[in-house]
Amino acid sequence: MDCLIIDLTHGGVKIAISLVKTKKYDTVYAYDIYKTLKPIDKKMLEVYGVKVINLETIDKNIKNLTVVSPIHLPLSEEDIKKEINNPNINYTFLNHHEAVSLILDEWCEKYPEILKIEVTGVKGKTSSVFMLKEIFNFKNPLILSSLGALLYRNGEKTTLKKNISITPANIKETIDLAYKTSNPICKIASGEVESENIVEYGVAIFESSLGVTGIGDIGLLTNIAENYPIAKNRLNAHKAKAQVFRCNLIAIEKETLDDYYPLEKEKFENKINTFSLENSEANVYASNIKYSLNKTTFDVTYTNLKTVTGDKINGRFKIATFAPGHHHVQNVLGAITVSLASNISEDKIINGLENYKGILGRSSKKTVKNSLIIEEINPGINTKAIENSIDMIKDLENYSIIIGGDYGITCEEIDEEKVSNLLDSYDLDLTLTGDVGLNIFNKMDKKHSYVKNYQDAINKNIKKGKNILFIYRSNYKELNKR
Repeated sequence: MDCLIIDLTHGGVKIAISLVKTKKYDTVYAYDIYKTLKPIDKKMLEVYGVKVINLETIDKNIKNLTVVSPIHLPLSEEDIKKEINNPNINYTFLNHHEAVSLILDEWCEKYPEILKIEVTGVKGKTSSVFMLKEIFNFKNPLILSSLGALLYRNGEKTTLKKNISITPANIKETIDLAYKTSNPICKIASGEVESENIVEYGVAIFESSLGVTGIGDIGLLTNIAENYPIAKNRLNAHKAKAQVFRCNLIAIEKETLDDYYPLEKEKFENKINTFSLENSEANVYASNIKYSLNKTTFDVTYTNLKTVTGDKINGRFKIATFAPGHHHVQNVLGAITVSLASNISEDKIINGLENYKGILGRSSKKTVKNSLIIEEINPGINTKAIENSIDMIKDLENYSIIIGGDYGITCEEIDEEKVSNLLDSYDLDLTLTGDVGLNIFNKMDKKHSYVKNYQDAINKNIKKGKNILFIYRSNYKELNKR
């Protein structure tokens, strides 16, 4: 059995080398479809015996071939077979998520005591991860998120890697980085460390784009806020994220389950926990919600909720946390559902969410002079996210809204026509900024202010004594450099 890795841009190099190490394949081949392979990575592949090829030049004597590619690959299975042009090959196709699950088999078997949580969804992934981090802080969480690979030890954060994507291959990268941090070669050699296999975390929380690997004891699907197309329109978000049903337990918004996954709802009934703000039939339900920009309170009722130990539990408690809008409370409910399913006590959940103040680079608030600034900075800002944010403060007084952003942040660009139509439907004190803001400004019927630099727009409104909702489509780490 041989293996072919297609796409060396989105973690393919890591996957190829890791599959060599599993010794499951006679030969591992790699195809650099986007021609982005760096010389140092090419040399690394050569060291491990990975053969970099074009599809048409693959060994004609191959009988069985496992093809590994990302779920968003523009080539279909038939396209790949046509390019290779060998009718004698017996094919098996795996996506990157499935390949990483295969790679991590040994790790999962070795550390069954480590609780594994996988988080996917269209919106709210990163926020959910950091809510879970607050709740699970006592377990020294290992985290992969769009804000970095992180290890928390006794409340202290160690940044394992800052600029790291949430492709499935980086789950393996995060685990490897944590091992190297906890088992430095110099300390082993000097005798300071007795064991060469120290693991300092009791829970691993992995944020992943376009689905999960399925290694999770619990998989959280936050929502399908927008069912965008991928893989040259052959797939869409809800189909990609259906991989969450491979996890042992699933936490999913009830409306998302009902609307997008009727077959999975029936097939996996015994391992699904739902949460909702609208439907009291969900396993976890929020009621008596009192929204506030500082601290929102609501009651949580959980009924017949399935846990990792096979029990079903019921109860009710009150939450107070930073969740100024409907979509924030939805994220909180997802985190609560995962925590309850993990047998975390109500007190730990209450205290953890009490400590959650939002996250820099996503949803957070700060005060500058006399202005309260709510920041919604996200590479995935789209029309629905903007609508949710505006609805959060539209009835409040003395608020100005600043909207803008950059291009080239994610594979999918913002729909400026939809955003301009949405903004035209409101009566807003609005300033547009940045490249994205300029195009929206030019498409709107109503005329508002345009300020090229976002900081100038913020300063201008602070001088007026305005409170500010700042919505910006960008990576926070890039925005913070300016």
